Amino acid sequence: MKPRHLLMGGALAVAAGLVLFGDRAPESDVAEAVERAPAPATAAAPARSTAKAPDKEASTILRLVPRAELVGATGEGTFQGGEGVFAGRNWNPPPPPAAAAEANGPPPPPPAPTAPPLPFTVLGKGLADGAWEVYLARADRTYVARAGTVIDGMYRIDTIAPPTLTITYLPLKQMQQLNIGVMD
Repeated sequence: MKPRHLLMGGALAVAAGLVLFGDRAPESDVAEAVERAPAPATAAAPARSTAKAPDKEASTILRLVPRAELVGATGEGTFQGGEGVFAGRNWNPPPPPAAAAEANGPPPPPPAPTAPPLPFTVLGKGLADGAWEVYLARADRTYVARAGTVIDGMYRIDTIAPPTLTITYLPLKQMQQLNIGVMD
């Protein structure tokens, strides 16, 4: 056993001894309530009424403070903006100065549109009747592509020369290449 186990076992034995052999007799003395003197009334803590005869200090009424003194000016436009407790706050960054934009000249034109990446996966290729065929997959469809084939009206197969396949994206007339692997 480790020393801490011995220490915890000893503490448990002492606690069990106190439970079994400790004094269980209730105290016969009764505690009486203590009478406290009333606190003087101040501006921070108004006086409370007590069951005794009212004192002159306890029955004083504090003066009312005007609203204008508490929250500021009253009226229609108090909370509409400007200064005050509920004034609005603009968290937007300030606009760039017009002079800096004019000094840099007109903004550059947007980049020219480009063809999207090719959506095809190469499944394989083969030589049939002296011409190459490439087997392509797109989502759940499979295509047999030969030179001159148009796929979905969007892509035209231009040349098949392993290890590359040249495809033209027809809407933008841009050529792209797809790696199909070396000759087998």
